Amino acid sequence: MASTQVISEIADRVFREESGRIVASLIRRFNNFDLAEDAVQDALIIALDRWPKEGAPDNPAAWITTTARRKAIDRLRREKVGANKQEMLARAGSDQYDGFDTIADLDDSALEDDRLRLIFTCCHPALSSEAQIALTLRTLGGLTTSEIANAFLISETTLAQRLVRAQRKIRDAGIPYRAPADDMLPERLSAVLMVMYLIFNEGYSASAGNSLIRRPLCVEAIRLTRVLRQLMPDEPEVTGLLALMLLHDSRRNARTDGDGNLILLDMQDRTLWDQTEIEEGIALAEHALSQKNPGPYQVQAAIAACHAEARSADLTDWRQIAALYWTLNGFTPSPIVELNHAVAIAMSVGPEIGLRLVENLGRTNALDSYYLFHATKADLLRRLGASQGAAESYRRAISLSSNARETEYLQKRLVEVSDKESVH
Repeated sequence: MASTQVISEIADRVFREESGRIVASLIRRFNNFDLAEDAVQDALIIALDRWPKEGAPDNPAAWITTTARRKAIDRLRREKVGANKQEMLARAGSDQYDGFDTIADLDDSALEDDRLRLIFTCCHPALSSEAQIALTLRTLGGLTTSEIANAFLISETTLAQRLVRAQRKIRDAGIPYRAPADDMLPERLSAVLMVMYLIFNEGYSASAGNSLIRRPLCVEAIRLTRVLRQLMPDEPEVTGLLALMLLHDSRRNARTDGDGNLILLDMQDRTLWDQTEIEEGIALAEHALSQKNPGPYQVQAAIAACHAEARSADLTDWRQIAALYWTLNGFTPSPIVELNHAVAIAMSVGPEIGLRLVENLGRTNALDSYYLFHATKADLLRRLGASQGAAESYRRAISLSSNARETEYLQKRLVEVSDKESVH
């Protein structure tokens, strides 16, 4: 039999890669958020108990799905349920039950994908935008509370409280798990796009763990965004987001070496970039921008296109990228956008001016807990030969990084500047 550690790793992989699919399927069947999530947790606990003794099944995700569904039905049977829940219980055994008041509700909906339907549900306007995004990432993205807190740049405790409040509001307000009418889709679009973006980002650059890339999350985010574009083909921001994802994803084979170590953009072998994704991404970005209704995802896609079109790092149009980040900050003012603008200025004008912008940003303390702020500052100081200051900033970045691969890269840089400091 497999060791407990191996079984734990299998269960963790299933949770991260498949929990969103399983939870969405159960919510479609039972129309109950808490029941679905609790049932999946119960199934995982049973798996960790049984699989070390009996061996992991050939299809762990299917096993978890079946077990979770049975646990949900068991919970309903144990409760003293009213007529509505009795009816739900009776329907739960049928593959035709979809968790809606009537089957017609599903047939009339344009949303045919469980997970996309659930994303729109979690983004109900009765919830705050922060709660919408956090709840969807937790439910469908398979992200931990810690990972989501990192994405929001808030404490894990604050994020946990936000999730509890959102779940309570869904329960108390009786928010239904159904697709909104077509005319209601646009009002939820902003939150939905943010969710897609954050799911992709967590896959593209994992906030924790031993791998830099969580490929299944990238694949899922791209797939869902394609489905969303089919639903809303005239929304340029949907097209822009899909373009952005494809252009970033095109670099995946060049972002790490054979041992999984991080390779920065300027050092990547661009022959490994996926040209099919680049061509599609650029075409989508151009189509979106041609609609003359620009937005933040279209601007970010334009930035990614600048990188994709450059044959080498030296030929990158950093002035254009700096201008685009300035435009982006007008759409979505953010210290992170300002940091990226400073990097583009450093690359186009010089590290001295870039460092000045970064230091000015640092005085606000808005990014003090953001490891990339300190890593950026360290890199600029390193380029200017200020080894002592660079070392201090690298140490701060390392203390804040929770991804093993990124930490290893920062530690190598720290050793380099420390060696130079000792020589002087």
